[in-house]
Amino acid sequence: MSKQRTYLDNNASTPLRPEARAAMIEALDTMGNPSSVHAEGRAVRGLIERARENVANLMGARASEVVFTSGATEANNTVMAAGWDAICVAGIEHDSVLAPARASGATIIDLPARADGLVDLTAVAQPLAEAAAGSGRALLSLMVANNETGVIEPVSDAVALAREVGAAVHVDAVQGPGRLPLDFAALGADFVVVSAHKLGGPRGVGALVIRDGVSLPAFIKGGGQERRRRGGTENVAAIAGFGAAAAALAAETGAIERAGALRAELEAGVRRMTPEAVIVAQDSARITNTSCIALPGKAAETLVIRLDLEGIAVSAGAACSSGKVGSSHVLEAMGLPPEITRSAIRVSLGPQTREADIAAFLAAWQKVAGPAVIAA
Repeated sequence: MSKQRTYLDNNASTPLRPEARAAMIEALDTMGNPSSVHAEGRAVRGLIERARENVANLMGARASEVVFTSGATEANNTVMAAGWDAICVAGIEHDSVLAPARASGATIIDLPARADGLVDLTAVAQPLAEAAAGSGRALLSLMVANNETGVIEPVSDAVALAREVGAAVHVDAVQGPGRLPLDFAALGADFVVVSAHKLGGPRGVGALVIRDGVSLPAFIKGGGQERRRRGGTENVAAIAGFGAAAAALAAETGAIERAGALRAELEAGVRRMTPEAVIVAQDSARITNTSCIALPGKAAETLVIRLDLEGIAVSAGAACSSGKVGSSHVLEAMGLPPEITRSAIRVSLGPQTREADIAAFLAAWQKVAGPAVIAA
């Protein structure tokens, strides 16, 4: 008989919500091309536009500002490839931001991060101002919350700085929906990115929210879809599932507080069993579902594997780097020592997480965190 599983890797992907599954099945049973003008095409177009309204409502945006993509990676690449002369970006960003930024040909302005996980905006005020004054094509990119540590970044301060010097702002908000309040209109950023499978929607679909009036070249050309910003026939079933998940999430209450209580229980248990464990950025404001735990002298990869054998799913670093478990680039960018960066795992809770799941993790942790774990 297989061991009962406890899934605690929700920052990598969340379980599909039943509302999303039902919407996807409805879309799969609806024939027609959404760009066709006949009745069948209009019916499919209606599914997409309903989803667009739901995503816009969740994000505090206008429907006209929502562009559907194949996911957050495409959306981030779209912004980074928009012909900027300078991009200001921190080493704690996700690789889907860092890699295209570095490949863009733009001058990279390094936004330093401190040991507490927060970026230091004062360090880039002058170089960003000089870049913006020189060409007017400067971009400041900052994630709303880090996917590995959960640290909530000072996005409002970043927007204020960018506006002062004349730079545009891109925000990777993948870890935001359902974990902290988001309001695109109030935030003031030019571009915000979200992903469906981080909030109970299907994998393979996301959205780039572009402020009305802001110009952005099409990343995928060859069709007039998505207001000529993303060519190609839309993935209707995935988009419908995304919209249904967004609507379900917008209707929820109390999830942030519930996750915070469960995480506090988890971290207290870890400290009690292994006083040498380090909760990364524990004194910083964090999204309540995320805990980054380092056990100096133990290999993160070994901890993940042994927890998996005990029926617990967690991760080390970003799931997009699966197969390359090692030292975390995020923790390295924070200046943390190797004994932390090489031994840190991420535990991320979801709407399905209950006290029994925390108890199961702690029971497994007590087994795997001892001397039997092989150091890196």
